[in-house]
Amino acid sequence: MDHREAAQLLDQIRTNMESCIYGKKDEIAWMLTALLAGGHVLIEDVPGTGKTQLVKALAMSVGGVFHRIQCNPDLLPTDITGVSIYHPKQEEFVFRPGPVMANMLLADEINRATTKTQSALLEAMEERRVSVDGQTYALPNPFILFATQNPIDFEGTYTLPEAQLDRFLMKIKLGYPDEASEKRLVLEPHAGRAAESLSQVATVDDVARMQKMVEDIHLEAVVADYLISLVRGTRTHASVLLGASPRAAVALASAAKAYAFLHHRTFVLPDDIKAMAPLVLSHRLHLRSEARMQGNQAVGVLQDILGRLPVPVGLER
Repeated sequence: MDHREAAQLLDQIRTNMESCIYGKKDEIAWMLTALLAGGHVLIEDVPGTGKTQLVKALAMSVGGVFHRIQCNPDLLPTDITGVSIYHPKQEEFVFRPGPVMANMLLADEINRATTKTQSALLEAMEERRVSVDGQTYALPNPFILFATQNPIDFEGTYTLPEAQLDRFLMKIKLGYPDEASEKRLVLEPHAGRAAESLSQVATVDDVARMQKMVEDIHLEAVVADYLISLVRGTRTHASVLLGASPRAAVALASAAKAYAFLHHRTFVLPDDIKAMAPLVLSHRLHLRSEARMQGNQAVGVLQDILGRLPVPVGLER
């Protein structure tokens, strides 16, 4: 597969998703960016905005194994990873894989699962494997976790710890659709279940090949300096108690490469870093209590840092 073929394939996936997810072109581009970078995504928004449908549309478009978990306080870690069951005829324990054995795993309302159950996802997210009864099992390649959570109605929920948030490549919000898109949803029959009827236009092997191509996207040293200055700036900003980690810097570089690839380029521009920074870094910043009381938000802090950084210009490849 060359870059021209990859560009055509990405356009087909994007068009396929847009046929059932109305008025969300930017959000679809972000999801494809995460797919190309091989990173996990946390989708946060109020109920009924299409979080689950967005993930289903992507999964149906690229095929592969797709599993969905409805998280709740009764969910056990083995309900995710799988469990070893004694088989009388074989007189041995047989591993029954859980839903984590998928190319794409949707953890719906992840903050309703207990912290013990949430921790069962940490090894899967970082190592792409799970350990059960002393045995380690590799996950399919590629493996991406899409988790949704509701930002309101916190009764019966368990806040995701910083260590787990840091393992999500990006956090996105969908928001309400525009008036024309919402009217289209109302008028078209079965619009709410349209993702389930999408045709497959690519394969997970195609995705794996494109992910390899993304790794070869060029990141100029001066652009890397710009990225590092942004990440380090979050650690010294007056409003920030806990800044972005080195993992965040690597994640931002991966996302910027994927975003450049999605826009049919073989090199990263400073604009790619600007576009990805709010999605990749915002959920990794922990603001000081006085800053939060003054109404400051992580996105505003990032914009403040970006506004002070000199932008590299005159880049050509």
